[in-house]
Amino acid sequence: MNAASLLRTVCTAGRPAICLLAAVVLFAAIAAPGQAFAHAALVTTEPTDGAVLAQSPAQFSLTFSEPVSPLMLTLVRPDGTPVPLTSFRLNGQTLDIDNPQRLGSGTHVLSWRVISADGHPVGGSVLFSIGAPSAAPAVSEAVDGGPRSAIWIGKVFLYVGLFLGVGGAFAIAWLAKGGRSGRRFVIAAILCGLVAAPLSLGMQGLDALGAPFVRLAQPGVWQAGLATSFGWTVLIALVALGLGLLSLVGPRGGAKLFAVAGLAGIGAALAASGHASAAEPQWLTRPMVFLHGAGIAFWAGALAPLGLTIRRKPAEAAPFLRRFSQAILHVVAVLVVTGFVLAVIQVQAPAALLETAYGRLLLVKLALLLFLFILAAINRWKLTGPAEAGETEVQKRLVRSIGIEMLIVLAISGVAAGWRFTPPPRALAIAAAQPASVHIHTPKAMADLSITPGHVGPVAASIVIMTGDFGPLDAEQVTLVLSKPDAGIEPIKRAAAKPGDGTWRVDDLVVPVPGRWTARLDILISDFEMVKIEAPIDIRP
Repeated sequence: MNAASLLRTVCTAGRPAICLLAAVVLFAAIAAPGQAFAHAALVTTEPTDGAVLAQSPAQFSLTFSEPVSPLMLTLVRPDGTPVPLTSFRLNGQTLDIDNPQRLGSGTHVLSWRVISADGHPVGGSVLFSIGAPSAAPAVSEAVDGGPRSAIWIGKVFLYVGLFLGVGGAFAIAWLAKGGRSGRRFVIAAILCGLVAAPLSLGMQGLDALGAPFVRLAQPGVWQAGLATSFGWTVLIALVALGLGLLSLVGPRGGAKLFAVAGLAGIGAALAASGHASAAEPQWLTRPMVFLHGAGIAFWAGALAPLGLTIRRKPAEAAPFLRRFSQAILHVVAVLVVTGFVLAVIQVQAPAALLETAYGRLLLVKLALLLFLFILAAINRWKLTGPAEAGETEVQKRLVRSIGIEMLIVLAISGVAAGWRFTPPPRALAIAAAQPASVHIHTPKAMADLSITPGHVGPVAASIVIMTGDFGPLDAEQVTLVLSKPDAGIEPIKRAAAKPGDGTWRVDDLVVPVPGRWTARLDILISDFEMVKIEAPIDIRP
């Protein structure tokens, strides 16, 4: 008898493998959204998107909402010739890129692709012109959507290898005391993880570079995957899977040690990358992820060996069942505490549960967990005692219930894998709070304008003005005018105040709609001279 016998009790129609596949497909629609979301938001650029410059800039600057690492930086000239940009510096959240050549007139494109601290890639481009605009050069589109489904499937099967495989090896070594039931299932799950882990790394590399599937065999793709934080997750996961396998097929004297190390490896692998591990404060979030992952593996891993032991060798199942039922209450407590802490850090506001894709996935996971907890409570307080006493009918009910628990765990894994494509509300809030900025440069005057926060609603504007050659400009009056003719809104005109720190400020300002606005500064230099400069500025929803 094997694991199929256990799952056949809950999937009476068709083969158990089809039942498991159906659970995966069911939650694929929920967990694998069709649109990618950036997890590090671009805040400002220099030059700004759409800017017209008098001369070639010495460098380019990209400022993000969180630290990033560059993957590809390319300058596309007006004739479509791409120029790789290889000289850059990271300064906190700002990426400064050296311009290797003097640019001619026309419209250029700065194309960029970076990796967020949580291991997720994001890309975009900035258009700017020298002298006067020309036809924008064609830029090849990154193939974002290609590997997305494969990434999701790979993560689900990696979770199967870690939670059901390595977690199952721990259960056999410590709870079943070396019992034989469930070994084949656990070994199969570990082998599944050993295949999924490297393939997931390759898919990560494709996604990082925005490359199609045909490039999977190229070394650069695998190097890109390893360069992300997910590379550490895969490497640690492979070690954990190997330790779990050793605990089953290696020397019996080291089985428990290998199993404990494998369980610890699960927590370390999950804490090495992902949204939660990248959240601040990391001294709290990484240990929480570690404990949460190890707790899931303890619970989920014990299900198949326990159910198969009860079904195949009921007389030997009582000690296994007793040890599991005594430990699971403490494990559930750890899961609840760590899960609550991580959810509070990631979601922040209750409204985000409904307003964001991340929050909605969390609600689905919580609904499944509630069902799982109710089922586990029934097993613990109604079925465990009679099953230990040898009541055959109760043992059959308990086996069916454990099979259902396994399907729920698989569904939860599918939902959790979907978080790979949804930024948490925490990251969205950080991005939303960033200012919208623009640099306006003309021969007579120039200005740095920042609107904080850079989204619709009440905002404040900060303005620094200078002469066209970067000298001080002692203006008598500065007025900010925001206009968006395509929205049918009259220009918003506000006089700026000078608080004494060298800047001009506008505090009583409300931006009603998102999109590209025109920001104009009316600078009164003297009673007889006024300079008007303007540039587009993007306001986020």
